[in-house]
Amino acid sequence: MAVVSIARLDEETYTRLSARAARHGITVEEEARIILKTAVADAAPSRLGDLALGLFGAEHGIDLDLPRREPHQPMSFPE
Repeated sequence: MAVVSIARLDEETYTRLSARAARHGITVEEEARIILKTAVADAAPSRLGDLALGLFGAEHGIDLDLPRREPHQPMSFPE
């Protein structure tokens, strides 16, 4: 198991982390482990639309009827 020490963590962040841990009935260290594990568990989607579907898709009770759009050519800029 790896050990991580976080230097220069401001007092407000630590206080909020501590309160969050208390609400969950766990230690500050366990709360930090859960937050870090969750943050790095899923790779970010490569497209914004995929992120939106993951957050607001039909499996979340939202069914959007969006118009079909044709792909467009990316803009080109002079060098």
